[in-house]
Amino acid sequence: MEKTEWLSQVKRGILEYSTMLLIKNKSIYGYELIASLNKHDILSTSEGTLYPLLKRIEKENLITATWKETAPGTPPRKYYDLTEDGHLFLDMMNHEWNNLVSAISQIKNEKEIDSNE
Repeated sequence: MEKTEWLSQVKRGILEYSTMLLIKNKSIYGYELIASLNKHDILSTSEGTLYPLLKRIEKENLITATWKETAPGTPPRKYYDLTEDGHLFLDMMNHEWNNLVSAISQIKNEKEIDSNE
């Protein structure tokens, strides 16, 4: 497996989590989400990836989408917010993410300890 293929698999697994973390912080529209994710090379994404994800998690009642006027003469934007279920799901994701990071850290430390002996 090449680096780009491996990174693609990793990104797929954390895109939903990263997106929900951004939505938790404030009402946010799609392009703003993409710009925020693209600030981090490892999380960079496109409209073709993000919008289907947003549609899916909206159907799962984790987010709501509301059209809002932003400025005169500009088209309305669709803003996303977490629902109550979304907040609960994100709490679970945070817990599991912390478990994952802890487990990986322990495995890395075991490897380092074994190689030092």
